[in-house]
Amino acid sequence: MSHHQIDISRGNGQAGLTVPNPEVVVKAQRRQFSAEYKRRILQEADTCTHRGEIGALLRREGLYSSHLNTWRRQRARGEQQGLTPAKRGRKADPQAAENARLLRETECLRAQLARAELIIEVQKKVSQLLGLPEIPNDELT
Repeated sequence: MSHHQIDISRGNGQAGLTVPNPEVVVKAQRRQFSAEYKRRILQEADTCTHRGEIGALLRREGLYSSHLNTWRRQRARGEQQGLTPAKRGRKADPQAAENARLLRETECLRAQLARAELIIEVQKKVSQLLGLPEIPNDELT
């Protein structure tokens, strides 16, 4: 964004003050057209029979001929929802939700394992304090 300056000159030929331009430039925003609006424009365009009527329609609505061509193609393909605006951006990864679920499950299982190992350590220390014989690992299974 550029900042425009206004030069205020004095009547005596000396350079004056430079004041920033207070004009606020509106940021362009992508237009979105509803499916109903697209259908209405296509119907109006279909009724245009005389030369220049379609151009007048496009100028009146502030549209480009590419809009009309795209909407006609979508209608010809039978895309009912094709006339609705497509969601912008990347498509959602179908495995992303499954990956997130598996990561949560893994974290939960790791926490359970840590608690179980802590309990086993406490049981070993209690058995040592009480003088109970230690059970070998191969007998546990």
